[in-house]
Amino acid sequence: MDTNILLESGTNELEILEFIVGGNYYGINVAKIREILTYTALTPIPNAHPNVEGAFSTRGETISVVNLAKCLGMAESTEKEKDMFLITNFNGLTVGFHVHGVVGIHRVNWSAIVKPDSLINNASSGVATGIVNFDGKLVILLDFEKIVADITPEVGINLVSVGNLGDRPVNNVPILYAEDSQLLSTMIFEGLQKAGYVNLIPTNNGLELWEILQKFKEEGTVKEKAGCVITDIEMPQMDGHRLLKLMKADPELKDIPVVIFSSLINEEMYRKGEQLGADAQLSKNEFNEFIHELDRIIREKYGA
Repeated sequence: MDTNILLESGTNELEILEFIVGGNYYGINVAKIREILTYTALTPIPNAHPNVEGAFSTRGETISVVNLAKCLGMAESTEKEKDMFLITNFNGLTVGFHVHGVVGIHRVNWSAIVKPDSLINNASSGVATGIVNFDGKLVILLDFEKIVADITPEVGINLVSVGNLGDRPVNNVPILYAEDSQLLSTMIFEGLQKAGYVNLIPTNNGLELWEILQKFKEEGTVKEKAGCVITDIEMPQMDGHRLLKLMKADPELKDIPVVIFSSLINEEMYRKGEQLGADAQLSKNEFNEFIHELDRIIREKYGA
């Protein structure tokens, strides 16, 4: 299946690949998918995490495969000859996911995606990032970053490494950031505070951050209250690219530095962010590099 579907930057749209596990329907952002392969027998990996089913080799590359049915507590497939591997790439890591079938690709607006409530998705253990209704059928968007981080914690945000930055002064430049994952939002907040950035305004998505900026405009306090914006790319209601595009088109907001901090910093997404005017773009597994870039931007903009 061809997953090379290009969307115009900043339209607030995404392509969702719908797939099946255990008779239920799930989704993944096409931007995370490198390719889709038919199921092949896997080589077991000794002492691997229980959710790692094994590995296989393709074109000289060895890829580990995660059993999504086991991750989700679903029944295993009884007809593996119909199964598929979703080969993904995010946070600089290539991982395969064993699914029971692929339905197709849908183009949707982020505003159509509903964030799961706390009954469905506990912040520390839930793996659903959104719910979308396709013609009366609910499709759950899975948090693939969390699934991988639960297996291999070192690929996620590493707050321990912030201590390696040494003693740092307190910095009061006001920073707004948009991150829809409650767990990651808390980790980003704690990491920025450890790095000395104490004037922080967290938001759940691009729309919420945009509305705060509009409030600052009405008050005439943009320069005092919005020194820098940090944004994820994938978020319900409004994604990071749309937020960036709106900001750079606004005469009062265009000079606010914007840093994209996302698991989706591949070549294509980097190019899109660059075209839209991002001041820096870092992957979520590069927290120290992210802090260094933030330091540079704040220093060049404010001398702080």
